[in-house]
Amino acid sequence: MQQKRSVFHDGERAVQARAEVSGELLKRVESFVRSEMPLQHRHFFENLQMLFLGLLDSGGRPWCVPALGPQGFLVSPTPDTLEIHRDPILSCELGLDRSPGASVGVLGIDLISRRRNRMNGRIQRALTGAMSIRVDQSFGNCPQYIQTRQLSPGKDAPKAVSRRRGSITDPEVRRIIEAADTFFIASRAAGSLDGGSAGIDASHRGGRPGFLGINGDGTLSFPDFSGNRFFNTLGNIESDGRVGLFVPDFETGEAIVLTGRASIDWDPDRIKSFEGAERIVDVVPEEIWHASAALPALGPVSEQWPGLSATGTWNDARLAEPDQKQ
Repeated sequence: MQQKRSVFHDGERAVQARAEVSGELLKRVESFVRSEMPLQHRHFFENLQMLFLGLLDSGGRPWCVPALGPQGFLVSPTPDTLEIHRDPILSCELGLDRSPGASVGVLGIDLISRRRNRMNGRIQRALTGAMSIRVDQSFGNCPQYIQTRQLSPGKDAPKAVSRRRGSITDPEVRRIIEAADTFFIASRAAGSLDGGSAGIDASHRGGRPGFLGINGDGTLSFPDFSGNRFFNTLGNIESDGRVGLFVPDFETGEAIVLTGRASIDWDPDRIKSFEGAERIVDVVPEEIWHASAALPALGPVSEQWPGLSATGTWNDARLAEPDQKQ
């Protein structure tokens, strides 16, 4: 009898094992991952005004970019199909692969209700202003670490004005990164992607302003807090290491968009210095863009995630010793 294929690839299972996720919990977790979208997920996507996508460039590097539009720009005609009737921001400038069969990670997020759902799939077809995705995996996420913000009804995406940045030390880059309480991350598995658990993932990260840090050597670091135990992002980092970050300034509509290589630090001394962290992720940026109008300006946080009081910042961590990252 043919053995059922796991919804997790080797990298994800390796991180789950190191994090001591029990077999019983993994069985429950696997049951949450479906091969098509349930009706409530389809309705959720169709009511969104903002979607985040993980896509690869011609060199196989992942980038995380948003697609935005008024309610109705996302359509799910069947349980295994999602149509996006807008082009992702910066997709042409970054040379993102939207050819038929290309893998894509999808994160739908409602910043008002803190609801989010994820989907991994493959592109069926893409034209200017439209793209159709066939579902490989669909699953929901908990509301943890999401800061609420208001998104004006019917607001369309602004025209992205962007320019390439050569250094993480640029003042505008540093300002946006060091003030961020939210960012989005795309990651990929190693080797030839075949969708599903060996595809691309798009995910959300939230914390107190200052939880995404810039180190003296130009690398970035962020804590990995307790989550759903899927370890999709960390599993991809374990497997391949290439990631893309989208770091928004919701008050101005600006964003920093970068791609680079990530690694997981399990050092207990370093971890315990950052309150709430279970692991630390370090990112070496390879290419950085500044988009001066990537999102509608949403204004300040309406409400922080209540659990943030039990988490730290890089200033709190005081990792300034020469042998440390900060």
